[in-house]
Amino acid sequence: MTGSDDPAPLPDPAPPPGAAPGPAGSGTAADGRTASGLRSRRRLLEAAFEEFAEHGYAGARVASIAARAGVNKQLISYHFGGKRGLYEQMQAQWLRRESRFRDDDPALPELVTRYLRAALADPRAVRLAARFLLDDTAAPPPDNSADVEDLRRRRDAGELPADLDPAALLLAIMGMVSAPVLLAAASDELIGGDHEFYADQLARVVGHLTTGSTGA
Repeated sequence: MTGSDDPAPLPDPAPPPGAAPGPAGSGTAADGRTASGLRSRRRLLEAAFEEFAEHGYAGARVASIAARAGVNKQLISYHFGGKRGLYEQMQAQWLRRESRFRDDDPALPELVTRYLRAALADPRAVRLAARFLLDDTAAPPPDNSADVEDLRRRRDAGELPADLDPAALLLAIMGMVSAPVLLAAASDELIGGDHEFYADQLARVVGHLTTGSTGA
């Protein structure tokens, strides 16, 4: 784990179009409104993550999200165009966070353990994905294209065997990363809930799939 069980905050949201802040120290009323708007957006995104992870897309209520964020629910329409827009922006924020795991182009076993540690430190994304797969067909689907393309690039570069399908491999990796969160009781029974041991074993399993690493 990352050393803290507290959920990691989402990256700061991008300013809405036309809302770029003025020069530092300008102290204008527009600057104040921009800063207030960004705070509201950030609080709504964090609250939405909690609400959607707990209740799914269909079960989440904009009034509950606004209450969690401590803002007027009309701000959801103002900033995001409604519930769906808020959900899509929340997904985009999370994907931006996850994309940082690949910044230094780590070997696949290391990359997968980064995803695992992130899931253990903040299991909301795993729970949200599980809800989508089980019963949230109304929710906008997640975009896994970047991960599929990364695995395809690795296969084409010879890091992975040529007969492995990138999409099928991603699905298997997603299951292995999600297992300690979604199968917590089984994790406790089988490996004593030892996440460090599981991280090491997961790296070894993925390493055996690659052509140049054992994950050791």
